[in-house]
Amino acid sequence: MRDQFGNFLTDQFDAISIDWDALTASIVILATGFGISISQDAIAAGNELQAKVGSCVTE
Repeated sequence: MRDQFGNFLTDQFDAISIDWDALTASIVILATGFGISISQDAIAAGNELQAKVGSCVTE
């Protein structure tokens, strides 16, 4: 087991694979955060629009 782990750390192909995995994970994390931010802003904008339309209708 220890030999396999040592070979994994020294193998250049596996190092490249780990780099791509880390890059993909970071892109997914950033996209998720961006999507959450947009959805929260959209909800806030919708609530604000609803309040403005509601005040215009009641006047």
